[in-house]
Amino acid sequence: MQKQAELNRAEFETMDDETRVQYEGFRPGMYVRLEISSLPCEFVTNFDPHYAIILGGLSSSEGNVGYLQMRLKKHRWYDRILKTRDPLILSLGWRRFQTIPLYHIEDHNGRHRLLKYTPQHMHCGASIWGPVTPQGTGFLALQSVAGTKANFRIAATGVILDVDKSVTIVKKLKLLGYPYKIFKNTCCIDMNVSQRSDQKDIVFLRSWYPVTVPQLYNAVTNLLLPVGQKDSWAGMRTLGQLKHDLGIRNKPNTDSLYKPVLRAPRLFNKLHIPKELQKALPFKSKPKQQVPKGKTPRDLQRPGVIREPHERKVMALLQALGTIHNYKTKKAKTVKHAKHKEFLQQKNQQEEAKSKRQRELRKKLYKAMGQTEKKTARSSLKGNTED
Repeated sequence: MQKQAELNRAEFETMDDETRVQYEGFRPGMYVRLEISSLPCEFVTNFDPHYAIILGGLSSSEGNVGYLQMRLKKHRWYDRILKTRDPLILSLGWRRFQTIPLYHIEDHNGRHRLLKYTPQHMHCGASIWGPVTPQGTGFLALQSVAGTKANFRIAATGVILDVDKSVTIVKKLKLLGYPYKIFKNTCCIDMNVSQRSDQKDIVFLRSWYPVTVPQLYNAVTNLLLPVGQKDSWAGMRTLGQLKHDLGIRNKPNTDSLYKPVLRAPRLFNKLHIPKELQKALPFKSKPKQQVPKGKTPRDLQRPGVIREPHERKVMALLQALGTIHNYKTKKAKTVKHAKHKEFLQQKNQQEEAKSKRQRELRKKLYKAMGQTEKKTARSSLKGNTED
């Protein structure tokens, strides 16, 4: 074997490394052999040599899991804002894992207030349960790694701020109730809103309730999937995805629906002005005779007229003549409108023809002007060449 190795070395010594590898393979010193312990059996059985694997190392302190405080911002190219308690896949250091973040923002008094959604164009705080990572480590977040996405899939980016549980996230609560017993400075409030019987006073109680961070750390194990399915890893689904997959529709909150407002009609007393005050008022402000709408006062009512038979015939003839006159007037107005409409159409056609002729004349004029300019330019060029 030693003699054959010396012959090979002497034969291939003048060749470059690429050609030499094609003949005798990789020599010792050109590759590294690794021994990895505590691997799942699926990693070996479903191993795909065409799928790239990135190797990295973790320090002894980075093997623990705890609470992480982060500064996060939604990516400007991502088309949706992120919702609190929706699972998110983070690429943090050498790890890829799924967790449930709580988004919050710090008020001027140092209170960390829970946010339902991430802000549109600014940073916010986020608390997760994940692997202990040094401060200042950057990360990026995705909502799904399964398959290919037509749009931009990086949902957010950020950096690790702290590794402890000192931040207390609070949520604002507004409780609603009705008082039913009052003893000097003490009041008993009924929180059962549905059993309200009469128009009592409403009591609002605003308070801050601490919120705990969900302890979810789900590592991305796509290397354990069979060959050809390593890009189809799907972890915990959001509530919206579950409802969509199971065909469950959201039921509306009955308290948020619009209801008809039923109120008793309000009665207003008539305005009464004393007579002494009426004398001092100007004429335009003095109360006039109030007559109901649609009725005429008695002094203005005309007495009923009873016509004779001859007068009835004359009245009927006048009504018939008036009806004929109104019909003729209406018919003449319709004919007049039709003629006017036809006149406007003819006028528009004439205007279009006129504008068309003007455009053609302009084209001819510009064409002639261009030809004369070309002739003058040619003649000037000939004169210059003769000189």
